[in-house]
Amino acid sequence: MKDILGKQDTQRQAVAQAVLQAPPAIIQRLKDRQLGKGDALEFARAAAILAIKRTPELLPLCHPLPMRKAQVDYEFSEDRVRVIVTAACLGPTGVEMEVLTGASIAALTLYDMMKPEAGLEMVISDCMLLEKSGGKSGQLRRQ
Repeated sequence: MKDILGKQDTQRQAVAQAVLQAPPAIIQRLKDRQLGKGDALEFARAAAILAIKRTPELLPLCHPLPMRKAQVDYEFSEDRVRVIVTAACLGPTGVEMEVLTGASIAALTLYDMMKPEAGLEMVISDCMLLEKSGGKSGQLRRQ
């Protein structure tokens, strides 16, 4: 684990996404909160927040951070849902891994809850960091 003892705490924020593609009828049922297993959007939101908090337990070299914000948003199109996860803290290192983990786990939770109805017709893709701020590098945003 990298030594961060001498680093100053600064406001850190990051945003990541993951995309779940599925048949349009299943995406509509997800959006309408009518899946057989329940409200997958709220379960995925809770799972993402738990993943953000527990990222250091999953990634061996990730530092524990005092999270101050965890937010999960969804954007829908006909055959996909885009999960957007934002997190922030006041700490010595960034929250990029936390938002990437949160977005991944949210997409996996949606996949799990949709699989009885969608079967093998789903794909998780485009898990990526969209932006980050704080620390030495300042503000960075994917173009």
